[in-house]
Amino acid sequence: MPRRILDRANMVLERWLPEQRLFLKSEDATRFVRLRPLTQAVTLFALGMVFLWSVIASSLLFIDGISSGGARDQARIAMAQFETRLDILARERDQRAAEALAAQDRFQMALEQVSQMQSQLLASEERRRELETGINVIQSTLRRTMSERDEARTQLAAAKGTGAQSAATLSAKIGDMGGTVDLLSVALTRTATERDRAARDAESAREEADQAVLERRLIEERNDEIFDTLEGAVQISMEPLDRMFKKAGMDPDDIIAQIRRGYSGTGGPLIPAAISTKGMIDPDEDTARAEGILQRLDEMNLYRIAIDKLPFAMPLRGGYRFTSPFGYRWGRLHAGIDLAGPVGMDVHAPADGVVTEAGWENGYGNVIKLRHQFGVSTVYGHLSKIRVKVGQKVSRGEVIGDTGNTGRSTGPHLHYEIRVGGAPINPMTFIKAAQDVF
Repeated sequence: MPRRILDRANMVLERWLPEQRLFLKSEDATRFVRLRPLTQAVTLFALGMVFLWSVIASSLLFIDGISSGGARDQARIAMAQFETRLDILARERDQRAAEALAAQDRFQMALEQVSQMQSQLLASEERRRELETGINVIQSTLRRTMSERDEARTQLAAAKGTGAQSAATLSAKIGDMGGTVDLLSVALTRTATERDRAARDAESAREEADQAVLERRLIEERNDEIFDTLEGAVQISMEPLDRMFKKAGMDPDDIIAQIRRGYSGTGGPLIPAAISTKGMIDPDEDTARAEGILQRLDEMNLYRIAIDKLPFAMPLRGGYRFTSPFGYRWGRLHAGIDLAGPVGMDVHAPADGVVTEAGWENGYGNVIKLRHQFGVSTVYGHLSKIRVKVGQKVSRGEVIGDTGNTGRSTGPHLHYEIRVGGAPINPMTFIKAAQDVF
């Protein structure tokens, strides 16, 4: 039965794949191998499958290489944007600080003007009270004089006909009283004018004082708006950095403390942040908020220093692929990750550090070991070329070697390890933590 099925299949396929014979001739005999249509079909199918698999595998490798290079470029662009953002925030901080100082100067000047206006207002009130007292005295004298004049006129009317001398005496007395009344009237008018002028000056002083208080309130509102903007920007920038260090298993407070100990230089004259109208230091709320913002910006700068000292960057830049993760294989720990690529790719230091080993080591082949800060070290194995020496200090991004195929290796690649306190950890912990920020 199977033989009959094979014969029928050969008959069907013979129309497109006729039977072929492969002759093998020797010195004393000639032999041939018969290739039936079914055999040819199976061979062609196998070759087609191998060709299709080769095309698909090559396409996947090509796409993976392009995506890896694009991810590295995006990370580099994001890093540049982050640094630009930090610079912009620093410039805005300086500008806001200058605006705050200018606002404080204007506020102090306004306080001085208010103080002067208050003094003028008090002097005007005192002058007004004196003038009112003088007016009251003049009015009393005027009323008494007018009463005496009326009395004199009455006496003059009663004394008519009693004698020319008495009439002349009374007329002179009445004339003197009239002159006195005129003088008092002029003095009263002048005093009233001065009183009105003093009242206008006092009202003007009140308006200027109200205007100064309004300007002070506007300055305070503007300062609050500036502080709110700066606090929000600093908070948005600090949260991803905190998450990055925590995901990498590092304590952000401990990192900041260690960096600050290494960058703790201080000096210069100490100037009070604000001076009250009494000449005493005024530690108000705005000063406390400004100091808080400056402290957070200082922590951001310390974070920026720490990033350069910890291996958050990739040692290779484009043109590679992941071939082996961190973990156990065949019962043994694979203490790093393998990044496959052609021989001669540049290997970059992912952070500032010092070269502790640079040479041959069994299993690793040509190997470089770097010591970073905070108890972190990195290892680079199977290199084709070593470009650094033991004791040399390297910076983040500096080329330290070339990828290769030395030591116990099945193909050109870079074996990359990260160790904390001498114990190996998964390098992807640092790499993925940085991908959330850069």
